Amino acid sequence: MGREFRRDHLPFEMPKRAYSLSQQWRYLSFMHWEIDPEKLANHLPDGLELDLFDGKAYVGTIPFLMKGVRPRLLPSVYGISTFPEFNVRTYVTKNGKPGVFFLTLDAESRVTCAYAPKFYGLPYRYSKCKLEISKNQYKWNSKRPDDEISLQGKSVPIGPIMQAEHGTLEYFLFERYCLYVEHKGSLKMAYTLHNPWKFQVAEAEISSNSLTESFNLGIENPLKPDYVHVSEGVHVRTWSVELVE
Repeated sequence: MGREFRRDHLPFEMPKRAYSLSQQWRYLSFMHWEIDPEKLANHLPDGLELDLFDGKAYVGTIPFLMKGVRPRLLPSVYGISTFPEFNVRTYVTKNGKPGVFFLTLDAESRVTCAYAPKFYGLPYRYSKCKLEISKNQYKWNSKRPDDEISLQGKSVPIGPIMQAEHGTLEYFLFERYCLYVEHKGSLKMAYTLHNPWKFQVAEAEISSNSLTESFNLGIENPLKPDYVHVSEGVHVRTWSVELVE
C-alpha cells in the first residue's frame, strides 16, 4: 500500500486546484447485495443517475478504519484523525463520471459527524464502532446510541490478492474516484484520488445488520451478502465539494 499516487488508471482528471484532505482507508470489508434499482432510486437526489452493471444495481456495506485524516499541510491529531467508520453506499453516475453515493456513514468520531455534514453534505451519524484486525480476519461491531441500529460480524479472506480488470463487477464496485452528495439544496461532488484497489475474495459471518436493513431496500437476507471482499486499503487524497453543472 504505497504512498506514491498514480494517475494513469484514472477514468477522468482530478481538479487542478489543491486537494483538501489526506487520509487512509484501512482494513475494509466490502459486502454487496444486488438490489432492485427502483428501490435504490428512491434514495437518490434529483439529477443523479443510478449506475448499473449488466442492468443490476448494488448496495454495499463497508466497515473499515479511517486513519490519519488531516487537512493538507497539517499533521494528524491524536484521538481525532483515526476512527472506525461503517458506511452504506450505492453506485451512481453523472456527466459520464461514475462515483458513489452514501446512504449513511456511521462513525465513532463526534468531530467528523459534526463537520462533514455541514461542509461536505455527507450523511454522517455517530455510532459506537469497534474493529479487531488480525491477519486471518476482520471483526467489526457498531451500534448507534440513539436508535441502536447495528452491524456485527467478521470477514475472512479466502482468495489471493488481486486487482480488478476492466469490465468486471469488481472493477465496477471498486474503481470509483468521486462521490456525490446533496448539499444545501444542490447536487455536488468531491473527487477522490488513490491507487487501484488490491483486494481478496472473502466470506462474511454477520450476526446483526439492521444498518443495511434500515433502508428498506428489499434485501431478502441482510446477513448473507451476494459478494464479499476485503482489502488492506489505500492512501487517499480528497478535494472539497463542488457544484455539479
